[in-house]
Amino acid sequence: MNRQQLIEQIKTKRSFLCVGLDTDLKKMPQHLLQDSDPIFSFNKAIIDATAKYCVAYKPNLAFYEAFGVKGLMAFEKTVNYLKKYYPQHFIIADAKRGDIGNTSAMYARTFFEEYDVDSLTVAPYMGEDSVTPFLGYEGKWVILLALTSNKGSHDFQLTTDSEGERLFEKVLKTSQKWGTPDNLMYVVGATQGKMFEDIRRLAPEHFLLVPGVGAQGGSLEEVCKYGMTADCGLLVNSSRGIIYASSGTDFDTVAAEKARELKEQMDAVMTEHGI
Repeated sequence: MNRQQLIEQIKTKRSFLCVGLDTDLKKMPQHLLQDSDPIFSFNKAIIDATAKYCVAYKPNLAFYEAFGVKGLMAFEKTVNYLKKYYPQHFIIADAKRGDIGNTSAMYARTFFEEYDVDSLTVAPYMGEDSVTPFLGYEGKWVILLALTSNKGSHDFQLTTDSEGERLFEKVLKTSQKWGTPDNLMYVVGATQGKMFEDIRRLAPEHFLLVPGVGAQGGSLEEVCKYGMTADCGLLVNSSRGIIYASSGTDFDTVAAEKARELKEQMDAVMTEHGI
């Protein structure tokens, strides 16, 4: 999916919601554990219930790899289901890959050729040659970790050099030499609030993937105030707040309601910003 197609989906649906598929057997409704593939059964129900309210899905690979081959098969089935029945939805493989060049090239082949997802989260710590192999696929996106919402983000990302430049700022400035707003997004945690001003000063046109709204306490209103662009420029992710809103047999219905609530908030914000 290219940039214009993504923007058109956001404007058509009046939503920039991404639903995170952090599927955990310990948290899903117990009646699904009787199914032959409970992970996929859960994902399928969540997707069918929420698809009309969101523009993207983000399966987190850790939640699939934890169950070995069966988990990876459920991930692949989920991706294939989305591509077959909801082909207009943007698929993010949240795998946080990034290694020396030949290894990154194989990771890129895995996700962009074998699974054929739209985008992949990538860690920038090892530098240019660990990221550029992912950027050679037309219509595919790298979503680079920039400023995350976890407590440990302060350990490295906010440290400054002798000239006062913070590490996340160096990541933003340097990485824009490798990719463009057409194939490079950034992860910025929703709890960073007013820091979105600093992000937009350095990356005014790039899309931002924003986790942390909902269960992690991030404010949608604040994210949009400081981070929204004329093209929206945001994919705001909610995982637990949607998919685990109920642990009963009505889990999909409740998930749909939570997604609808977020979608309506997003619609209102887009209108306020003239989108």
